[in-house]
Amino acid sequence: MNDLRMAPAIVVMGVAGCGKTAVGEALAKALGADFIEGDRLHPPENVARMARGEPLTDALRAGWLDAIGERIASSAAGGRKAVAACSALKRSYRDQLSLFCPGIVFLYLKIDRETAWRRVANRKGHFMPASLVDSQFATLEEPAADERAVTVDGTRSVAGILKEIIERGR
Repeated sequence: MNDLRMAPAIVVMGVAGCGKTAVGEALAKALGADFIEGDRLHPPENVARMARGEPLTDALRAGWLDAIGERIASSAAGGRKAVAACSALKRSYRDQLSLFCPGIVFLYLKIDRETAWRRVANRKGHFMPASLVDSQFATLEEPAADERAVTVDGTRSVAGILKEIIERGR
């Protein structure tokens, strides 16, 4: 699907530091959609673990993914489009989220390790340390051709990414 604007829900995905929140907020505003910040839905145990530099397991992510999926479903049930910021690093995580909203599309912000590390190291007030960037890339399964996903260059500006999305929809 090239036109993200027609999707009932969009998950802005990628490794830490790719710009999920900034792009997600801007995209939600442009589309008049609900914005769901996935980081705010992590249980305290997950946040504490990551703050200690310990990567999450699939089991620890499962409830978090359900919480995001439930928020997406709630928006859809209310007749509203949703844009969620969620790493969705593995296909199984994307499949889990897709169960909550048929037609969900993933916007993959692709960046390199060095950019991710630099961005995460320079963030202020976020629980995730740069030491976890390598574990994010180790977990990452880029979207396959048969998934409902669009890949864009996450090193670009938010405005540049939004412009590309709009142009793809023409």
